[in-house]
Amino acid sequence: MPNDSHQRAAEFHDLAAHAHRVAATHHDKGDHMTGHEYSRQALEHSHKAYQLAQEAHRESESSTGKQE
Repeated sequence: MPNDSHQRAAEFHDLAAHAHRVAATHHDKGDHMTGHEYSRQALEHSHKAYQLAQEAHRESESSTGKQE
C-alpha cells in the first residue's frame, strides 16, 4: 500500500497549493478575513501532506527492507 500513502500525500499537497492560491486572490481583493481563513486551511493541508509523506516514506522503507 505505499502507493496509496504517496497518493494521499500528493492530494494534500495539491489541496494546500489550491488553498494558497485562493488565499492570495482574496488578499489581493482586500478580503483579508477570508484570505486568512484560506491561509490557515493551506497550513493545515501542508501539515497533513507532510505527515502522510513521512508515513509513505516509512512504508516504502519497510516494504523494500531499506533504511536510511
